[in-house]
Amino acid sequence: MGSEMCIRDRAWHCTQEAGTEQAFTGIYWDEKRAGTYRCASCDAALFDSDDKFDSGCGWPSFTAPTHDRPTGEDVVDARNDSSHVMVRVETTCSACGAHLGHVFPDGPEPTGDRYCLNSASIILEERGPRSATHALTGNGEPGQDLVDGAPGPRLTGHQKHLVDLERR
Repeated sequence: MGSEMCIRDRAWHCTQEAGTEQAFTGIYWDEKRAGTYRCASCDAALFDSDDKFDSGCGWPSFTAPTHDRPTGEDVVDARNDSSHVMVRVETTCSACGAHLGHVFPDGPEPTGDRYCLNSASIILEERGPRSATHALTGNGEPGQDLVDGAPGPRLTGHQKHLVDLERR
């Protein structure tokens, strides 16, 4: 089984079966690049890197989700989760219901919350005019994505995630 199939299996397990990846194994637990973290299942904007912090837990952690800019609606839903002989609060994507992780009341100010996510459940869309996955064509217009510096077809959110993983 190739690495792409393993990644797809892990993303499916985490987002659709409410699975959890092992601590310190996901690609974003120590990520420092600026950008928006999007749902790996539906590409909805969920978290901003400005709200990311190092909690020491081994999973990407955020103080708060972003909000849908046009409507002001929450983009992350929360519900009680009593699986695995413990009580936690599960977080899911409001748009598609994909499992993201859990939220705990032990985060830093200003919210006091720690949204602890599976890397397999999110995709980083880097901020900046010339990121590896959101490049501009030579004329400055939004165009085809660059893969290894060469123009190629526009990539889906999941495909960008796979390219990002292969570059690491």
